[in-house]
Amino acid sequence: MAKQVLTEVSTLRRSPLAHLRSALEQGSVAGERGVQAREIAFTTQIGLRAEPGSAAHAALSSAAGTELPAGVGEVSGTHDSIAVLWQGPDEFLLVAPDGSELFADLVSALGDEPGQVIDLSANRTVIELSGPKAQAVLEKGCPADLHPRSFAVGTAITTVLGPVPVLLWKTDESTYRLLPRASFADYTARWLLDAMSEFVSPEVD
Repeated sequence: MAKQVLTEVSTLRRSPLAHLRSALEQGSVAGERGVQAREIAFTTQIGLRAEPGSAAHAALSSAAGTELPAGVGEVSGTHDSIAVLWQGPDEFLLVAPDGSELFADLVSALGDEPGQVIDLSANRTVIELSGPKAQAVLEKGCPADLHPRSFAVGTAITTVLGPVPVLLWKTDESTYRLLPRASFADYTARWLLDAMSEFVSPEVD
């Protein structure tokens, strides 16, 4: 019965950008001037807090299957499986695919040690921006230095896109993941679509 209820609930889920799926597809373009945007919905996101060097830090690293990152902008793990993004000296965000059953294991691993494990999966959605012009689109509204020498693959930072605070994570040479809070997802997606429109239009000789 419980399994049936969970199945019924999952069919009722609606992601923050479900209403813009077609717009994102139509606003994307391939080719040398290409840039594509899509939502990666319902990722597992778990907030972790533990003092580096502590028993809690070691226990959470073990349960996550990857060492917690040690410095600003660092990401441990892989974007297509389990990744942990640095948020502060003792604060991290674990991101994993939909359905990942890590929360209970992390809570159990922390036990009574000082620290925190909190499910933040509904707090943010993920927008993936990719293609040769992805960096150019972001640079229209992101003040961070996105040149590869400063923002390498496997780096994640807290920044803004226009007026919206986002986590910006570079997962490949021309692929970025933006994590806005769910309440700002619509604005962020529409901002990206507007910024992408330059590259959707054909070049004029």
